[in-house]
Amino acid sequence: MASVEVKSFDHPDESNSNFNNAQIDTVKVGDQRVMRLKLQPGWKWSKDIKPTVGTDSCKAKHIGVIVSGAVCAKHDDGTEVTYKAGDAYSIDPGHDGWVVGDEPVEVYEFHGKWGE
Repeated sequence: MASVEVKSFDHPDESNSNFNNAQIDTVKVGDQRVMRLKLQPGWKWSKDIKPTVGTDSCKAKHIGVIVSGAVCAKHDDGTEVTYKAGDAYSIDPGHDGWVVGDEPVEVYEFHGKWGE
């Protein structure tokens, strides 16, 4: 028998607002974790997440879709890319990231760890 599982971000399985300028909601569907991240202007990984995880750069791979706003990711090798609403993205480990401009950012991620 086929299975369908639906969960709403209105009632996430996990919710974390312990990070400065970020709200992270998680639902688990099937065997996959899906995250909704709401990042405020001024959010920057190296400022807001790095003190918690203690690495020089983000060591997680991220795959997602950005719904609103814009984010810049800068890799340890200096490669820098800005992605914006409507873009799907894959970011390899070894990067910093920050909100670009004064618009809040909303993204949905299907792979990656935030603050773990």
